Amino acid sequence: MLIPTVFRIRAYTTLWFCRVLTNTATLIQSVALGWLVYSTARLTNDEKASMFLVGMIGLAQFLPMFALALIAGETADRYDRRKILLCCGLLQALCAGIFALLAMQPHISLPLIFIVAGFFGVSRTFGAPASTSLVPSLVPRDQLSRAIAYSTLGFQCAMVLGPWLGGVLCAITPAYANAASFALYLAASGAAYALSKLPMAVKPNPQGASRLVMIREGLTHLWSSKIVLAAISLDLFAVLLGGVTALLPAYAKDILHTGPEGFGHLRSAFALGAGCTTLFLALRPIKRHAGKWMLAGVTIYGLATLCFAVSREAGWSMLALAIAGAADSISVFMRQNLVQILTPDAMRGRVTAVSTLFISATNELGEFESGVAARFLGVVGSAVFGGLGSILVTGIWAKIFPALRKADHLNPPTA
Repeated sequence: MLIPTVFRIRAYTTLWFCRVLTNTATLIQSVALGWLVYSTARLTNDEKASMFLVGMIGLAQFLPMFALALIAGETADRYDRRKILLCCGLLQALCAGIFALLAMQPHISLPLIFIVAGFFGVSRTFGAPASTSLVPSLVPRDQLSRAIAYSTLGFQCAMVLGPWLGGVLCAITPAYANAASFALYLAASGAAYALSKLPMAVKPNPQGASRLVMIREGLTHLWSSKIVLAAISLDLFAVLLGGVTALLPAYAKDILHTGPEGFGHLRSAFALGAGCTTLFLALRPIKRHAGKWMLAGVTIYGLATLCFAVSREAGWSMLALAIAGAADSISVFMRQNLVQILTPDAMRGRVTAVSTLFISATNELGEFESGVAARFLGVVGSAVFGGLGSILVTGIWAKIFPALRKADHLNPPTA
């Protein structure tokens, strides 16, 4: 069997498995927490209030990301990114263990869940820029697009497996799902430790500049690179509005009537569409019209979200989510390539941290936005609002960022 070239590089393969294990654990835990909080809140609250509390999980994780993202990026550029990854993995395992213990209690404390979710957000804040910034230093320049595509494919595989496992285990008890996350985080920490012992072509580059100076340099570079700024901010606003992850428990329980396993299937459907598309991109990367492809992907994402919002059949809902995932994978592929190719390695941690903050806003803060919208518009109204918002933002960005619209080749800049 022919092994892809990038997987012949031991350091890249080790990092790939570390990230797959981490992402799988995170998604199992996400399903478990969403179902646990929603089910617990429904005992004393109505549907809208319960959805608001599910959205609070996202807010609890986003707040530390918002507060510490710039520091995390500077840390990734100053210290050994592999050791940062190891420390974050151990903290994530600790949080998962606490979640498992809380889920076993007869009376579950929602405030305590939100507090632990905040510490989990800290671990993700520092781990994400360190992990993502490592990829370009592990593979040859001409293999970077494929390495990014396979990294994204690994994430999509985790998005299929994680929610499915989370749904199956939650059908027994959410404590089992959180215990599985704990075990996977420990395994990921082992992979991070193995990676830290391997030789690297690019060594950590401690700099003498102060933390504030380094942060300012990163922000200045990001502001001056309009294509990168446009790409990551488009994901922020479009997916922030269009994301329906926080609404899936209510759709599974009260609209589609499919229960916790159906909830896991809905989560996996999005990843299945994204994973198939990402595999195609890994084998046949897009090389031309990068900006137009990204804008088209986000537009289709918004349209698919609208179709999901009005569906009342589980099969059609899963198909709409799969199409949304396929469209999202195209925009993600373009954004990651643009960020990594147009950013020098010495500044990659800081730029990636800002990009991660934007992405996290689409996930954690997007869950909060969905919960708030559901509180006032209802579950279906919130999903419709999000789909329309994604399409509107794409049109605005195409107008105000012509550099993104005209971006063509995914090639490294000339010296």
